[in-house]
Amino acid sequence: MITVTEATATAGALRRLSEAGVSVWLDDLSRRRIESGDLAELVGTRHVVGVTTNPSIFQAAIGSGEGYEEQLADLATRGVTVDEAVRMMTTADVRAAADVLRPVYEATGGRDGRVSIEVDPRLAHDTRATVAEARQLAWLVDRPNVMIKIPATKAGLPAITEVIGAGISVNVTLIFSLERYREVMDAYLAGLEQAQAAGLDLAGIHSVASFFVSRVDSEIDKRLTVLGTDEALALRGKAALANARLAYEAYENVFAGDRFTALAGARANAQRPLWASTGVKDPAFRDTLYVEELVAPGTVNTMPEATLRAAADHGDVRGDTVTGGYVQARADLAAVERLGISYDEVVEQLEQEGVAKFEVAWQDLLDAVTKSLDSKGVDGE
Repeated sequence: MITVTEATATAGALRRLSEAGVSVWLDDLSRRRIESGDLAELVGTRHVVGVTTNPSIFQAAIGSGEGYEEQLADLATRGVTVDEAVRMMTTADVRAAADVLRPVYEATGGRDGRVSIEVDPRLAHDTRATVAEARQLAWLVDRPNVMIKIPATKAGLPAITEVIGAGISVNVTLIFSLERYREVMDAYLAGLEQAQAAGLDLAGIHSVASFFVSRVDSEIDKRLTVLGTDEALALRGKAALANARLAYEAYENVFAGDRFTALAGARANAQRPLWASTGVKDPAFRDTLYVEELVAPGTVNTMPEATLRAAADHGDVRGDTVTGGYVQARADLAAVERLGISYDEVVEQLEQEGVAKFEVAWQDLLDAVTKSLDSKGVDGE
């Protein structure tokens, strides 16, 4: 956990990041973080204005059991199913975190102060079930500053439209490709149009599009290293930034277009790009690489705690590092393609792996909670 003294002394870079138009969100949540006051401290001293969760984060938090013992005992006594138990615990944490961030939500008119919770990853390829789960999660959390995370699979796209159309704010996750990102923005706009036709107030609907960063470098750099030529090795660490910068260009184009302009007249909000997977995995790179090099107005950067600490300690925030780099970004991705590394193949693989990893984490969480419920039941006999 972060001490107040440490936070106060080192938050300058995070303040500059916020001043540059980047919302700093924390990619982590646990009951201990909430109850200890650590989350409130991060909001107060580290410019954190949002929280994202995912199945892996909940697996790490709840799988340890720390802070969940009393609720687990109650759930075991009631004889609930493991799926119900997991949802009771995860939504309780998200509800409590949303309450901590409610003042930020109010102060920013709903733009920030958001806490995201993901639909069951096993539903990623089922549109109807995803919509039903999103509605259920919004009802269970019952806070205006919750965002429901829906994966950007083919089945997820129409679900995004329907959920936005129902007036529920959405965090679209697991976006790796520029083509899919454009489809996500289209799905969002279609949802706004449905909401408008239904007479809903568009001002209350918000969305972010979580564009994954480090995993792109991890996969492409692995292939560049296998090639081993000077040209290939010189391209390591460039593909993910290029991909993200071109995503921002696409965002600028779409939300300056006529379709959104018409919706903006009805007080609609642009769907902000969110840089996800921003923890640097290659020790050869600066641990703040995906923070410093993705600074652009109207974006969100959700960071694991280690990245947040690093950015606060030695982050070099020097203004917009995105909008002037579109030509170089295209050149970098083209250079990777010329070496025989297929962009389309990589991003398709990453989407499939992303869904699979979350499914595994969710199953691990279910298994851990099953074991805890069983032990509580035995102890209570």
